[in-house]
Amino acid sequence: MTTSTSLRFALLITGASGFLDSYTFLSRGGVFANAQTGNVIFLALNLAERHWHQAIGHLWPILAFVVGVILAVHIKAGRLDRLLPYPIRVTMGLQALILLVIGFVPTSVPHSFVTIPIAFLAAMQIELFRSIGDLNYVAVATTGNLMRLVEAGYGATIDRAPESRRAFSVYTRVVGVFAGGALVGAICTQLMGGSAAWVPAGFLAVTLVLFIIDEHRDDPADRTGSDA
Repeated sequence: MTTSTSLRFALLITGASGFLDSYTFLSRGGVFANAQTGNVIFLALNLAERHWHQAIGHLWPILAFVVGVILAVHIKAGRLDRLLPYPIRVTMGLQALILLVIGFVPTSVPHSFVTIPIAFLAAMQIELFRSIGDLNYVAVATTGNLMRLVEAGYGATIDRAPESRRAFSVYTRVVGVFAGGALVGAICTQLMGGSAAWVPAGFLAVTLVLFIIDEHRDDPADRTGSDA
């Protein structure tokens, strides 16, 4: 198992994602910058009520998310290997840097200046980080992970399948960490306001350092180019 598909890595970025959803919703205009389901719903509601300005506020993160997925697919296809030899490191490092800058942005500025770059980077994250070993998961949302948790629980209790017990343990932690990240994000945002973005920035910076250390320790050939 490579570092980017390890449980520890998944828990770290999932916790940061839960934090960011609380942060952007509470301090940046009621927008979910990571998961786009809420933005699609709010967009439809605003259009139905002819609240055009509010609708546009939910549209831009959706478009940024789409562009981020396209770029991530392009990276995974290897078409940017010469320009971007370490896509995982660059994605995490860029997100940490942008969150650091966002922490200095007053909440009085248009919220799109914050939610658009977060949505873009979240899209790259969801496309690049999709598995824990042989198990699929989503780092920036919890619905799919919760469904897999229930399925694994059923398999473990009814079918008595060993692989289901392992999956149940993994998904329990993933769902719990996302919820915990959202809780911590809400508390930090209430206490720190817009500056709360510094918390996940530091969190992702530490994750990046651990990732680089693990990759160099486990695979010396990593020094030659691409992330695992």
